[in-house]
Amino acid sequence: MIMKAIKFFTVPTLIIGMLILIIPFQSCEPIDNDPDDCDTCRADVYKPNIYIYPTEAIDLNVHINFPQGGEILSSIPEYGTGWNIFVEPNGLINNTYHFLFYESSQPNVWQHDLGWIIEKTGLADFFTKNLTDYGFNGQEIEDFIDYWIPRLTDYNFYAIYPQNADIIDEVIELYFSEKPNNLMRLFYLIEGLNETPELKPEEPDMSLTFERKDFFVVEWGVILK
Repeated sequence: MIMKAIKFFTVPTLIIGMLILIIPFQSCEPIDNDPDDCDTCRADVYKPNIYIYPTEAIDLNVHINFPQGGEILSSIPEYGTGWNIFVEPNGLINNTYHFLFYESSQPNVWQHDLGWIIEKTGLADFFTKNLTDYGFNGQEIEDFIDYWIPRLTDYNFYAIYPQNADIIDEVIELYFSEKPNNLMRLFYLIEGLNETPELKPEEPDMSLTFERKDFFVVEWGVILK
């Protein structure tokens, strides 16, 4: 009877033991670093800045929605359940802020096929021109350069993949109580490289133009890989 009891408990115990050993090592890390192999991985977006330019001073509610799940990690001013703000035509918010700031975590949907490989020493010039080409200007570009260039110093080269509104809207939706006439959303997925890869990404189409007229909003942000 003792031997039968041992045999009875041995197999289930072994199975449970194997599961205990295996499960902790399961993760959402993509195979060969390919995001397409991982449907549940998360990616944080750092320092998206939302610049708002109404045609006249208005009270505005701005709301962020995560259609595939996500959360705001930090915000200025405090997001709470949404921003209720007063915005002047020059973009000044609540007589204090020049943009809405937030950082968030959501599914990793970002494209990494179209982009550029840029040497570290050329990043400031690249981003100044690239942001201008997309339709950003003045303080918006200066804010990006001042914040990000000092933080992109660890690698000799950087792969830069632009994410347009069609991609961003899949995971981060912006809602305004008064809809802007024109909206530009641009995130950069940035990956540090010690040397240029043999296979370089195809350069994006830069023929699209953004009109800074009527009531318009522009947003930039960064995903670090």
